[in-house]
Amino acid sequence: MSERLIVIGGGGAGTATATIAKRLNPKLKVTLFTEFPDIAYSPCGIPFVHGREIDKFESLFLSTVDRYVEDGLDMRMETAVTDIDLARGTITSRNTHEGFDKLAICTGWTWEKPKVPGANLEGLHYVKDIRAAMEFDKELDSMKRIVVYGGTPIGVEMAGNLAHRGLQVEFIDEGPWALSELLDPDVAEPVHESLTKRGVTLRFGTRVEEFIGDGNGRVRAVSTTDGQIECDAVIVCLHKIPSAQLAEAAGLKLGTTGAIMVDERMRASEPNVWAAGDVVEVPHGLSMIPIRGLTGSHAYAQGRTAAFDIAGQDLKYDPVWIPWGMVAGDYTIGGFSIGETLATAMGVPYVVAKGVGVSRARYFPGATRTNVKLLAEPDTLKIIGAQIHGGEGVKERADFLAFAAKRGATLHDLAWMENIYSPPIGALFEPVAIAAQNGLAALRDKAAA
Repeated sequence: MSERLIVIGGGGAGTATATIAKRLNPKLKVTLFTEFPDIAYSPCGIPFVHGREIDKFESLFLSTVDRYVEDGLDMRMETAVTDIDLARGTITSRNTHEGFDKLAICTGWTWEKPKVPGANLEGLHYVKDIRAAMEFDKELDSMKRIVVYGGTPIGVEMAGNLAHRGLQVEFIDEGPWALSELLDPDVAEPVHESLTKRGVTLRFGTRVEEFIGDGNGRVRAVSTTDGQIECDAVIVCLHKIPSAQLAEAAGLKLGTTGAIMVDERMRASEPNVWAAGDVVEVPHGLSMIPIRGLTGSHAYAQGRTAAFDIAGQDLKYDPVWIPWGMVAGDYTIGGFSIGETLATAMGVPYVVAKGVGVSRARYFPGATRTNVKLLAEPDTLKIIGAQIHGGEGVKERADFLAFAAKRGATLHDLAWMENIYSPPIGALFEPVAIAAQNGLAALRDKAAA
């Protein structure tokens, strides 16, 4: 009799787990449950549809339910799992029980809700569900002023895109600068300039005290420590919270972040149970401290790792160095691991290496400045973090640097790295190498002083 795998969750981790496990073991009977009517779309693209850089929401869908059925999956759409009984090997859904031999929990995340009066008013929107985004997009045509609450990456992207669409945008964040939990202030400065140039009003160090209704249950203003702001709608972009309630109720161990604890093969604390995606925590490559709430590429890779183990094949998920990148106004920013602000907060010693280069030959049309800041261990000079801002090539440099750090690369290695010189795609001097050379020169000058 074929083994039965049940996957709970239809995001990147869930679909990866289900499809890859089935591909590796065609005899496996795979059933995927999701409480939503849609599957395999990119929530990360929603801000860019609102901003009209992407012309339609349909472009965000990566596959269809029919395609998964053709691949041999039993798809249970709009079917929430309400209970897991690990002792009996069953899940409960729609008051019926279904047995499993193996279980993968990929229930993802939800947005943190504001803990202030008026948080349940209509007109507060959360960027995740594509159908809700479609309806909100229709309303935007009749709106004038939007409040974006929360300096997270999605918050910054929403602010820039809504302003690009022509709306008045008020950006509210309790932190001292945009992306303050991720970004250093010197890298945030050009982001602020770009958003301001687009017409976004920035309010940092500002706390929301209340959402004020219009008497008919809809938000009309936001009361803050910086005054009252009239608005047509509010986009709430606070922190991501792991949707781990189902796993916790089943008796699985949660970690210090509130997410499911897993090992390097994405196995949870009970036999024959795996978990992947935003509902799990994994170790940081530098500190080995558990972290959660990463990117879609991490979710997919974790789902793939779980699928390999479910199918009896060997694959391990390494600690993460977290390359990241995003568009912020007219700039692209990115990096990996930690910056100066977080390193200081964690008590991690570091030296800094900075440099400025260009993305292609300076005379070639489209060349942009690329600013690179590297962090390295003082003794070994192994790189432990980076922050980059500019135009093209930020993503590729962040990916490369995260991999280099994972392999123990030093400032010396980066200073004399090989690079492509071709005027349309690469400058003679690589910005990463310039930063490393400058850092080494500064250390020599300091030692000689």
